[in-house]
Amino acid sequence: MSSSSTNPLAPGSLDGKRVLVTGSSRGIGADTVTYFAGAGARVAVNYRNKEARALKLVSQIEEAGGSAIAVGADLTDAASVASLADTIKTAFGGLDILVLNASGGMESGMAADYAMQLNRDAQLNFLKAMLPLLSAGSRVVFVTSHQAHFIKTVETMPEYLPVALSKRAGEDALRALIPELDAAGIEFVVVSGDMIEGTITATLLQRANPGAIEARKEAAGRLYNVGEFAAEVALAAVEPVPADHTRYVGDISDFQRA
Repeated sequence: MSSSSTNPLAPGSLDGKRVLVTGSSRGIGADTVTYFAGAGARVAVNYRNKEARALKLVSQIEEAGGSAIAVGADLTDAASVASLADTIKTAFGGLDILVLNASGGMESGMAADYAMQLNRDAQLNFLKAMLPLLSAGSRVVFVTSHQAHFIKTVETMPEYLPVALSKRAGEDALRALIPELDAAGIEFVVVSGDMIEGTITATLLQRANPGAIEARKEAAGRLYNVGEFAAEVALAAVEPVPADHTRYVGDISDFQRA
């Protein structure tokens, strides 16, 4: 399995459940989907262009006794998303847990508005496309960062600003659907964490602003690693939804002083 952290979900606790985690061929998504599979769920590993990594993860899950499929899709492309939905419907018949983990915006060579396309527009459109696969008792989990969640009141690193603004816009757009989700019996929760050591985002931030991650780690006291944060995402899919629909991972005192 890809994760080096202990699975927070009990073996067999998700037997019969069907799960899709976007952006799960590597990083937080890969560890999260591995935890679900280890708890007995049938999982879909989603990737955009890392097919080899996705297939390797599927093999690892199957070798450990789990059930998994790899499903490629570009979340910013409607036809690609529709194809993914068809594949999930055929393979699983529906979904019990949908984790919106895929994000970006710091990659080079992308359009100026790519962060907003992916982190706001694509998240909203993707959830709407998946609604026919969800039913009463299912849950949607949106993964974000403290830097994005609190961007309206707390400044972040300049290099991360486009991502933070777009992810907060995405969160707001998804939250606007809560009344519709509630009416259908679909639960919604946001998981917000600090910068995560070992992620692509942290690597790109460190490259753009050397020392940035170390400085944040010193200010926060500690930063979660990929496996630790993925464990929190997995728990958010099964534990009671907080009253404000937000599961905070780690200390948020630095973000509440504004």
